[in-house]
Amino acid sequence: MPDTAAQQLKRILAVIPQFADDKDYPIAAVALAAGTTPKQMVHDFQSITQRFDVAGFVDCVQIHVEHETVSMFTNEFFRPMRLTMSELCALELGLTMLRAERTPADYAAIDGAITRLRKAITTLPANDRHESLRHATLTDLANGEHLQVIRTAVNEQQAVRLQYRSSGATESKSRDVRPYALVYAEHMWYVVSLGDDNVMRHYRLDRIEQVELLDEHFEKDHAVAERVLQAGRAFASDTTRRMTVRYSPRISRWVAEREGTALASDGSLTLEHPVADDSWAVRHVLQYGPEAEVLAPDEIRQLVAARLEAMASA
Repeated sequence: MPDTAAQQLKRILAVIPQFADDKDYPIAAVALAAGTTPKQMVHDFQSITQRFDVAGFVDCVQIHVEHETVSMFTNEFFRPMRLTMSELCALELGLTMLRAERTPADYAAIDGAITRLRKAITTLPANDRHESLRHATLTDLANGEHLQVIRTAVNEQQAVRLQYRSSGATESKSRDVRPYALVYAEHMWYVVSLGDDNVMRHYRLDRIEQVELLDEHFEKDHAVAERVLQAGRAFASDTTRRMTVRYSPRISRWVAEREGTALASDGSLTLEHPVADDSWAVRHVLQYGPEAEVLAPDEIRQLVAARLEAMASA
């Protein structure tokens, strides 16, 4: 299996706090503690101290590698975590809300973080004052009743009225849709539908708060559901538009691991994304700051530039 950035970071975080006392240690002993080879350990040290994507190096970590020994020094890993009880509880609430917005594919990592955070909360002194703040839960809206009603609507070719809360919205809105199919993707159920404007859309089942069968019936186009899944993701659109984005070597490794693709020879990554929503395209690029650039089409490059100009003037 190829080495990943996550595996490399895990090794680095394991050895630096343990050996960063400015003393000489055999590289073989440090590598053994990290569960890797001396050659890989030296490569890990080079990765953290030599930053070819920016000028200079990481000056908060000093690592000196000799022929068979290594010495390390840093103050960054000795700073204690000083969070108040309220801050810890706020982190717990934030993680719980994040879990409600993500798909089950991300639950394992989030649940692990929540478990460790709750353990830290319960071991703090004077915890009895915050007993009611220890747990934060949100209602699970992806219930079997909604799924059964929508399955009936799909089978009977019957329109439904949804109370749907889109991502980022604080309130749900009523929408009348014609459900063509139920599709399971990324560990989530999606309702594939055509609206009155004849545009194909998808709705995440866990964001449907209410569903009601209507008297309207429709003729089903069986080709609609086949256009929903692209590269294993739920994507509902008839668009043929594509956006080409180049990710810099500074972030490309993480993007490549997520997308399951290879880097270019210079360490960068260029990907093509389907675009059904220009606002999504602009948000996607801007989240990476200067590390992502739209190569095509020109209209999306102009939208990104316009958004940046508006932010600068504000």
